[in-house]
Amino acid sequence: MRNRLLVFLLIIPCLLTAQVRSDSMFERLLHSHTSPLLKHILQYPDSFRYQLIYTEINRDADNTPHFKNYYFNVDSNQYFNPASTVKLPIALLSLEKLHELQVQGLTPTTAMLTDSAFGGQVTVHKDSSAENGLPSIAHNIKEVFLISDNDAYNRLYEFVGQQRVNERMWQMGYKNTRIVRRFMPLTEEENRHSPQITFVQDGKMIYQQPAMASTLNFDYSKQIFIGQGYLDKDDHLVPRPMDFTRHNNFPLEDLQQVLQSVIFPESVPEAQRFHLTKDDYKFLYQYMSEYPSESRFPKYDTAEYFNSFTKFFFFKAGKQNIPPYIRVFNKTGWSYGFLTDATYIVDFKNKVEFMLTGTIYVNSDGILNDNKYEYEEVGYPFFKEVGEIIYQYELGRKRTYTPDLNGFRMNYSQ
Repeated sequence: MRNRLLVFLLIIPCLLTAQVRSDSMFERLLHSHTSPLLKHILQYPDSFRYQLIYTEINRDADNTPHFKNYYFNVDSNQYFNPASTVKLPIALLSLEKLHELQVQGLTPTTAMLTDSAFGGQVTVHKDSSAENGLPSIAHNIKEVFLISDNDAYNRLYEFVGQQRVNERMWQMGYKNTRIVRRFMPLTEEENRHSPQITFVQDGKMIYQQPAMASTLNFDYSKQIFIGQGYLDKDDHLVPRPMDFTRHNNFPLEDLQQVLQSVIFPESVPEAQRFHLTKDDYKFLYQYMSEYPSESRFPKYDTAEYFNSFTKFFFFKAGKQNIPPYIRVFNKTGWSYGFLTDATYIVDFKNKVEFMLTGTIYVNSDGILNDNKYEYEEVGYPFFKEVGEIIYQYELGRKRTYTPDLNGFRMNYSQ
Protein backbone atom coordinates (compact mmCIF):
# COMPACT_ATOMS: atom_id res chain seq x y z
CA MET A 1 0.00 0.00 0.00
CA ARG A 2 2.84 2.32 0.90
CA ASN A 3 4.53 1.75 -2.48
CA ARG A 4 1.23 2.34 -4.31
CA LEU A 5 0.79 5.62 -2.45
CA LEU A 6 4.32 6.68 -3.38
CA VAL A 7 3.68 5.93 -7.06
CA PHE A 8 0.39 7.87 -6.90
CA LEU A 9 2.09 10.88 -5.35
CA LEU A 10 4.78 10.83 -8.02
CA ILE A 11 2.17 10.73 -10.80
CA ILE A 12 0.19 13.74 -9.52
CA PRO A 13 2.93 16.35 -10.14
CA CYS A 14 3.51 14.91 -13.59
CA LEU A 15 -0.15 15.31 -14.43
CA LEU A 16 -0.18 18.85 -13.13
CA THR A 17 2.80 19.91 -15.24
CA ALA A 18 2.08 17.80 -18.31
CA GLN A 19 0.54 20.75 -20.12
CA VAL A 20 3.77 22.81 -20.10
CA ARG A 21 5.68 22.42 -23.37
CA SER A 22 9.36 23.31 -23.69
CA ASP A 23 11.93 22.24 -26.26
CA SER A 24 15.53 22.01 -25.10
CA MET A 25 16.88 23.48 -28.35
CA PHE A 26 14.82 26.67 -27.98
CA GLU A 27 15.64 26.92 -24.28
CA ARG A 28 19.37 26.52 -24.88
CA LEU A 29 19.29 29.12 -27.65
CA LEU A 30 17.67 31.71 -25.42
CA HIS A 31 19.87 31.01 -22.41
CA SER A 32 23.08 31.14 -24.43
CA HIS A 33 22.48 34.71 -25.62
CA THR A 34 20.76 36.36 -22.68
CA SER A 35 21.21 39.87 -21.39
CA PRO A 36 20.90 40.31 -17.60
CA LEU A 37 17.27 41.44 -18.10
CA LEU A 38 16.27 38.45 -20.21
CA LYS A 39 18.11 36.10 -17.84
CA HIS A 40 16.13 37.57 -14.94
CA ILE A 41 12.83 37.13 -16.80
CA LEU A 42 13.58 33.54 -17.75
CA GLN A 43 14.36 32.69 -14.12
CA TYR A 44 10.82 33.62 -13.01
CA PRO A 45 8.26 31.99 -15.33
CA ASP A 46 5.54 32.13 -12.67
CA SER A 47 5.92 35.89 -12.19
CA PHE A 48 6.25 36.87 -15.84
CA ARG A 49 3.92 34.15 -17.18
CA TYR A 50 5.86 34.18 -20.46
CA GLN A 51 5.17 31.71 -23.27
CA LEU A 52 7.01 31.49 -26.59
CA ILE A 53 6.62 29.58 -29.86
CA TYR A 54 9.34 29.76 -32.51
CA THR A 55 8.30 28.37 -35.90
CA GLU A 56 11.14 27.28 -38.17
CA ILE A 57 10.24 27.32 -41.88
CA ASN A 58 12.04 25.24 -44.50
CA ARG A 59 11.19 25.26 -48.21
CA ASP A 60 11.48 22.28 -50.51
CA ALA A 61 12.51 22.27 -54.17
CA ASP A 62 9.02 23.50 -55.16
CA ASN A 63 9.21 26.35 -52.61
CA THR A 64 6.55 24.63 -50.49
CA PRO A 65 7.06 25.62 -46.83
CA HIS A 66 7.40 23.03 -44.07
CA PHE A 67 7.09 23.97 -40.42
CA LYS A 68 8.55 22.93 -37.09
CA ASN A 69 7.38 24.55 -33.87
CA TYR A 70 9.67 24.93 -30.87
CA TYR A 71 7.98 25.71 -27.57
CA PHE A 72 9.20 27.40 -24.42
CA ASN A 73 7.03 27.37 -21.31
CA VAL A 74 3.86 27.05 -23.38
CA ASP A 75 0.92 26.07 -21.20
CA SER A 76 -2.62 26.02 -22.58
CA ASN A 77 -3.92 26.06 -19.01
CA GLN A 78 -2.11 29.26 -18.05
CA TYR A 79 -4.34 32.19 -18.90
CA PHE A 80 -3.10 35.40 -20.44
CA ASN A 81 -5.32 38.25 -21.51
CA PRO A 82 -5.20 38.17 -25.33
CA ALA A 83 -6.20 41.84 -25.67
CA SER A 84 -6.13 42.97 -29.31
CA THR A 85 -4.82 39.70 -30.75
CA VAL A 86 -8.49 38.62 -30.99
CA LYS A 87 -8.84 41.27 -33.71
CA LEU A 88 -7.00 38.93 -36.08
CA PRO A 89 -9.70 36.24 -36.31
CA ILE A 90 -12.46 38.88 -36.23
CA ALA A 91 -10.96 40.55 -39.32
CA LEU A 92 -10.73 37.20 -41.11
CA LEU A 93 -14.26 36.21 -40.17
CA SER A 94 -15.57 39.56 -41.43
CA LEU A 95 -14.16 38.95 -44.91
CA GLU A 96 -15.36 35.36 -44.82
CA LYS A 97 -18.91 36.40 -43.90
CA LEU A 98 -19.06 38.91 -46.77
CA HIS A 99 -18.42 36.08 -49.23
CA GLU A 100 -20.87 33.70 -47.63
CA LEU A 101 -23.68 36.28 -47.76
CA GLN A 102 -23.43 36.16 -51.57
CA VAL A 103 -25.08 39.57 -52.02
CA GLN A 104 -24.46 41.11 -55.43
CA GLY A 105 -22.45 44.34 -55.14
CA LEU A 106 -21.52 43.77 -51.49
CA THR A 107 -17.73 44.11 -51.14
CA PRO A 108 -15.27 45.00 -48.38
CA THR A 109 -15.31 48.63 -49.54
CA THR A 110 -19.12 49.01 -49.52
CA ALA A 111 -20.23 51.72 -47.07
CA MET A 112 -21.21 50.13 -43.74
CA LEU A 113 -23.71 52.10 -41.61
CA THR A 114 -24.11 50.89 -38.04
CA ASP A 115 -27.19 51.81 -36.00
CA SER A 116 -27.90 51.47 -32.27
CA ALA A 117 -30.94 50.04 -30.49
CA PHE A 118 -29.55 48.26 -27.42
CA GLY A 119 -27.46 49.23 -24.43
CA GLY A 120 -23.87 50.16 -25.24
CA GLN A 121 -24.36 50.30 -29.01
CA VAL A 122 -22.98 53.21 -31.04
CA THR A 123 -24.36 54.75 -34.22
CA VAL A 124 -21.64 55.05 -36.88
CA HIS A 125 -22.59 56.50 -40.27
CA LYS A 126 -19.40 58.45 -41.03
CA ASP A 127 -15.64 57.92 -40.82
CA SER A 128 -13.54 61.02 -41.39
CA SER A 129 -10.36 58.95 -41.70
CA ALA A 130 -11.65 57.15 -44.82
CA GLU A 131 -11.02 58.60 -48.27
CA ASN A 132 -14.76 58.84 -48.99
CA GLY A 133 -15.71 59.71 -45.41
CA LEU A 134 -17.67 56.48 -44.96
CA PRO A 135 -17.00 53.40 -42.80
CA SER A 136 -16.50 50.00 -44.42
CA ILE A 137 -15.28 46.50 -43.61
CA ALA A 138 -12.04 47.15 -45.49
CA HIS A 139 -11.31 50.43 -43.74
CA ASN A 140 -11.99 48.90 -40.32
CA ILE A 141 -9.60 46.04 -41.08
CA LYS A 142 -6.91 48.52 -42.13
CA GLU A 143 -7.21 50.32 -38.79
CA VAL A 144 -7.20 47.05 -36.86
CA PHE A 145 -3.80 46.12 -38.30
CA LEU A 146 -2.18 49.54 -38.71
CA ILE A 147 -2.75 50.84 -35.17
CA SER A 148 -4.95 48.18 -33.50
CA ASP A 149 -7.95 50.52 -33.39
CA ASN A 150 -10.62 49.42 -30.89
CA ASP A 151 -13.63 51.10 -32.52
CA ALA A 152 -12.81 49.42 -35.82
CA TYR A 153 -12.72 46.05 -34.06
CA ASN A 154 -16.03 46.74 -32.33
CA ARG A 155 -17.76 47.34 -35.68
CA LEU A 156 -16.34 44.12 -37.13
CA TYR A 157 -17.33 42.14 -34.02
CA GLU A 158 -20.90 43.45 -34.37
CA PHE A 159 -21.04 42.58 -38.06
CA VAL A 160 -19.93 38.97 -37.57
CA GLY A 161 -21.85 38.57 -34.29
CA GLN A 162 -20.75 36.87 -31.11
CA GLN A 163 -22.47 33.60 -31.92
CA ARG A 164 -20.99 33.18 -35.39
CA VAL A 165 -17.52 34.20 -34.17
CA ASN A 166 -17.36 31.46 -31.59
CA GLU A 167 -19.21 28.74 -33.47
CA ARG A 168 -16.90 29.22 -36.46
CA MET A 169 -13.75 29.19 -34.35
CA TRP A 170 -14.88 26.03 -32.57
CA GLN A 171 -15.78 24.46 -35.91
CA MET A 172 -12.22 25.07 -37.10
CA GLY A 173 -10.87 23.25 -34.06
CA TYR A 174 -10.12 26.17 -31.75
CA LYS A 175 -12.17 24.71 -28.92
CA ASN A 176 -10.51 26.75 -26.15
CA THR A 177 -10.82 30.08 -27.94
CA ARG A 178 -13.55 32.36 -26.62
CA ILE A 179 -14.24 35.85 -28.00
CA VAL A 180 -17.14 37.37 -26.10
CA ARG A 181 -16.24 41.05 -25.60
CA ARG A 182 -16.01 44.30 -27.50
CA PHE A 183 -13.39 46.80 -26.34
CA MET A 184 -15.65 49.15 -24.43
CA PRO A 185 -17.29 48.94 -20.99
CA LEU A 186 -20.29 46.69 -21.67
CA THR A 187 -22.20 44.09 -19.72
CA GLU A 188 -22.17 40.44 -20.68
CA GLU A 189 -25.69 40.81 -22.14
CA GLU A 190 -24.75 43.91 -24.13
CA ASN A 191 -21.84 42.05 -25.68
CA ARG A 192 -24.25 39.38 -26.90
CA HIS A 193 -26.19 41.91 -28.99
CA SER A 194 -25.29 43.32 -32.40
CA PRO A 195 -27.12 46.29 -33.94
CA GLN A 196 -28.73 46.65 -37.33
CA ILE A 197 -26.11 47.26 -40.03
CA THR A 198 -26.91 48.63 -43.49
CA PHE A 199 -24.61 48.45 -46.50
CA VAL A 200 -25.06 51.23 -49.03
CA GLN A 201 -23.58 51.91 -52.48
CA ASP A 202 -24.22 55.26 -54.24
CA GLY A 203 -27.07 56.00 -51.85
CA LYS A 204 -28.78 52.68 -52.52
CA MET A 205 -29.15 49.96 -49.90
CA ILE A 206 -27.46 46.74 -51.00
CA TYR A 207 -27.94 44.68 -47.86
CA GLN A 208 -29.34 45.19 -44.38
CA GLN A 209 -28.36 42.92 -41.52
CA PRO A 210 -30.99 42.96 -38.77
CA ALA A 211 -30.12 43.30 -35.10
CA MET A 212 -29.19 39.95 -33.60
CA ALA A 213 -28.30 38.37 -30.27
CA SER A 214 -26.13 35.40 -29.37
CA THR A 215 -27.78 32.50 -27.55
CA LEU A 216 -24.57 30.56 -26.95
CA ASN A 217 -23.78 29.11 -23.56
CA PHE A 218 -20.12 29.43 -22.61
CA ASP A 219 -18.25 27.21 -20.19
CA TYR A 220 -17.07 29.45 -17.37
CA SER A 221 -16.48 26.62 -14.91
CA LYS A 222 -12.73 27.28 -14.79
CA GLN A 223 -12.24 30.38 -12.66
CA ILE A 224 -9.37 32.71 -13.49
CA PHE A 225 -8.05 35.25 -10.98
CA ILE A 226 -4.91 37.34 -11.48
CA GLY A 227 -3.06 39.88 -9.36
CA GLN A 228 -3.39 41.12 -5.81
CA GLY A 229 -5.91 43.88 -6.45
CA TYR A 230 -7.39 46.14 -9.11
CA LEU A 231 -8.93 49.55 -9.65
CA ASP A 232 -12.67 49.55 -10.34
CA LYS A 233 -14.46 51.87 -12.78
CA ASP A 234 -14.35 54.65 -10.17
CA ASP A 235 -10.59 54.17 -9.62
CA HIS A 236 -11.14 52.66 -6.19
CA LEU A 237 -8.74 49.92 -5.14
CA VAL A 238 -10.39 46.53 -4.72
CA PRO A 239 -8.01 44.45 -2.56
CA ARG A 240 -8.53 41.08 -4.22
CA PRO A 241 -7.44 39.42 -7.48
CA MET A 242 -9.16 40.50 -10.67
CA ASP A 243 -11.63 38.01 -12.16
CA PHE A 244 -10.86 37.12 -15.81
CA THR A 245 -13.18 34.10 -15.88
CA ARG A 246 -15.57 35.69 -18.39
CA HIS A 247 -13.00 37.56 -20.47
CA ASN A 248 -11.80 36.68 -23.97
CA ASN A 249 -9.52 33.67 -24.21
CA PHE A 250 -7.13 32.94 -27.09
CA PRO A 251 -4.45 30.36 -26.18
CA LEU A 252 -1.02 30.98 -27.67
CA GLU A 253 -1.05 27.81 -29.80
CA ASP A 254 -4.40 28.83 -31.29
CA LEU A 255 -3.07 32.32 -32.03
CA GLN A 256 0.01 30.90 -33.74
CA GLN A 257 -2.09 28.52 -35.82
CA VAL A 258 -4.53 31.25 -36.91
CA LEU A 259 -1.61 33.41 -38.06
CA GLN A 260 -0.09 30.47 -39.95
CA SER A 261 -3.45 29.74 -41.58
CA VAL A 262 -3.51 33.28 -42.97
CA ILE A 263 0.11 33.53 -44.10
CA PHE A 264 0.30 29.94 -45.35
CA PRO A 265 -3.30 28.73 -45.80
CA GLU A 266 -2.33 25.54 -47.63
CA SER A 267 -0.13 24.48 -44.70
CA VAL A 268 -3.07 23.82 -42.38
CA PRO A 269 -5.87 21.26 -42.76
CA GLU A 270 -8.68 22.47 -44.98
CA ALA A 271 -11.04 22.51 -41.99
CA GLN A 272 -8.85 25.16 -40.36
CA ARG A 273 -8.75 27.50 -43.33
CA PHE A 274 -10.83 30.65 -43.47
CA HIS A 275 -12.94 30.94 -46.62
CA LEU A 276 -11.00 33.74 -48.26
CA THR A 277 -10.01 34.67 -51.81
CA LYS A 278 -6.61 35.51 -53.30
CA ASP A 279 -7.61 39.18 -53.22
CA ASP A 280 -8.45 38.85 -49.53
CA TYR A 281 -5.02 37.43 -48.74
CA LYS A 282 -3.27 40.15 -50.73
CA PHE A 283 -5.30 42.79 -48.90
CA LEU A 284 -4.50 41.24 -45.51
CA TYR A 285 -0.77 40.94 -46.25
CA GLN A 286 -0.75 44.59 -47.28
CA TYR A 287 -2.11 45.92 -44.01
CA MET A 288 -0.64 43.34 -41.68
CA SER A 289 2.79 44.57 -42.82
CA GLU A 290 2.22 48.21 -43.75
CA TYR A 291 3.53 50.95 -41.43
CA PRO A 292 1.50 53.93 -40.23
CA SER A 293 3.80 56.31 -42.13
CA GLU A 294 2.89 54.55 -45.39
CA SER A 295 -0.85 54.92 -44.94
CA ARG A 296 -2.71 57.73 -46.74
CA PHE A 297 -6.19 56.82 -45.53
CA PRO A 298 -6.15 56.77 -42.56
CA LYS A 299 -3.40 59.38 -42.19
CA TYR A 300 -1.58 59.03 -38.88
CA ASP A 301 0.55 61.25 -36.70
CA THR A 302 3.77 59.26 -36.85
CA ALA A 303 5.07 60.84 -33.66
CA GLU A 304 2.37 58.86 -31.87
CA TYR A 305 1.95 56.00 -34.31
CA PHE A 306 5.57 55.33 -35.25
CA ASN A 307 6.41 52.53 -37.68
CA SER A 308 7.13 49.94 -35.00
CA PHE A 309 4.02 50.90 -32.97
CA THR A 310 2.55 47.40 -33.31
CA LYS A 311 5.77 45.49 -34.05
CA PHE A 312 7.05 44.06 -30.75
CA PHE A 313 9.62 41.49 -31.85
CA PHE A 314 12.77 43.39 -32.85
CA PHE A 315 11.56 46.89 -32.93
CA LYS A 316 9.13 48.31 -30.37
CA ALA A 317 11.69 49.22 -27.71
CA GLY A 318 13.32 52.51 -28.64
CA LYS A 319 10.95 53.07 -31.58
CA GLN A 320 13.62 52.12 -34.10
CA ASN A 321 13.28 52.44 -37.84
CA ILE A 322 12.76 49.03 -39.38
CA PRO A 323 15.27 48.12 -42.12
CA PRO A 324 13.63 48.48 -45.56
CA TYR A 325 14.43 44.88 -46.50
CA ILE A 326 12.49 43.46 -43.54
CA ARG A 327 8.71 43.20 -43.31
CA VAL A 328 6.70 42.10 -40.29
CA PHE A 329 3.26 40.50 -40.79
CA ASN A 330 1.65 40.33 -37.39
CA LYS A 331 -0.99 41.13 -34.80
CA THR A 332 -0.21 42.38 -31.31
CA GLY A 333 -2.18 42.98 -28.13
CA TRP A 334 -1.53 44.78 -24.86
CA SER A 335 -3.76 45.12 -21.81
CA TYR A 336 -3.74 44.57 -18.03
CA GLY A 337 0.05 44.14 -18.06
CA PHE A 338 -0.01 41.44 -20.75
CA LEU A 339 1.87 41.94 -24.01
CA THR A 340 1.35 39.47 -26.87
CA ASP A 341 2.55 39.27 -30.47
CA ALA A 342 2.08 36.75 -33.27
CA THR A 343 4.53 37.50 -36.07
CA TYR A 344 5.79 36.30 -39.43
CA ILE A 345 9.09 38.02 -40.25
CA VAL A 346 10.57 38.22 -43.76
CA ASP A 347 14.07 39.41 -44.64
CA PHE A 348 14.06 39.83 -48.43
CA LYS A 349 17.76 40.71 -48.58
CA ASN A 350 19.08 37.68 -46.69
CA LYS A 351 16.27 35.30 -47.75
CA VAL A 352 15.19 34.58 -44.19
CA GLU A 353 11.69 33.85 -42.87
CA PHE A 354 10.35 32.61 -39.54
CA MET A 355 7.45 32.97 -37.14
CA LEU A 356 7.51 34.00 -33.49
CA THR A 357 4.54 34.04 -31.13
CA GLY A 358 4.84 35.10 -27.52
CA THR A 359 3.28 36.64 -24.45
CA ILE A 360 4.56 38.12 -21.18
CA TYR A 361 3.01 39.65 -18.06
CA VAL A 362 4.74 42.73 -16.60
CA ASN A 363 2.96 43.98 -13.49
CA SER A 364 5.33 43.94 -10.53
CA ASP A 365 2.98 45.61 -8.03
CA GLY A 366 0.19 43.10 -8.70
CA ILE A 367 -2.43 45.83 -9.14
CA LEU A 368 -4.42 45.67 -12.37
CA ASN A 369 -6.24 48.41 -14.25
CA ASP A 370 -3.98 51.14 -12.84
CA ASN A 371 -1.97 51.59 -16.06
CA LYS A 372 1.25 51.07 -14.10
CA TYR A 373 2.85 48.26 -16.05
CA GLU A 374 6.48 47.69 -17.03
CA TYR A 375 5.85 47.67 -20.77
CA GLU A 376 8.75 49.97 -21.64
CA GLU A 377 11.19 48.73 -19.00
CA VAL A 378 10.62 44.96 -19.29
CA GLY A 379 7.96 43.92 -21.82
CA TYR A 380 9.17 45.51 -25.05
CA PRO A 381 12.86 44.76 -24.36
CA PHE A 382 11.88 41.11 -23.78
CA PHE A 383 10.25 40.86 -27.21
CA LYS A 384 13.03 42.79 -28.91
CA GLU A 385 15.79 40.58 -27.49
CA VAL A 386 14.02 37.30 -28.21
CA GLY A 387 13.36 38.51 -31.75
CA GLU A 388 17.01 39.42 -32.26
CA ILE A 389 18.24 36.09 -30.88
CA ILE A 390 16.05 34.11 -33.28
CA TYR A 391 16.84 36.42 -36.20
CA GLN A 392 20.60 36.02 -35.70
CA TYR A 393 20.13 32.25 -35.43
CA GLU A 394 18.12 32.26 -38.66
CA LEU A 395 20.78 34.30 -40.47
CA GLY A 396 23.30 31.58 -39.72
CA ARG A 397 21.03 28.59 -40.23
CA LYS A 398 21.79 26.43 -43.27
CA ARG A 399 18.92 25.81 -45.68
CA THR A 400 18.78 23.15 -48.37
CA TYR A 401 16.71 25.44 -50.58
CA THR A 402 16.68 29.23 -50.62
CA PRO A 403 13.10 30.47 -50.18
CA ASP A 404 11.39 32.51 -52.88
CA LEU A 405 9.68 35.24 -50.83
CA ASN A 406 8.40 37.42 -53.65
CA GLY A 407 4.80 36.50 -52.87
CA PHE A 408 5.06 38.70 -49.80
CA ARG A 409 6.34 41.81 -51.57
CA MET A 410 3.66 44.47 -51.41
CA ASN A 411 3.32 47.84 -53.14
CA TYR A 412 2.91 50.19 -50.19
CA SER A 413 2.79 53.32 -52.33
CA GLN A 414 -0.58 52.50 -53.88
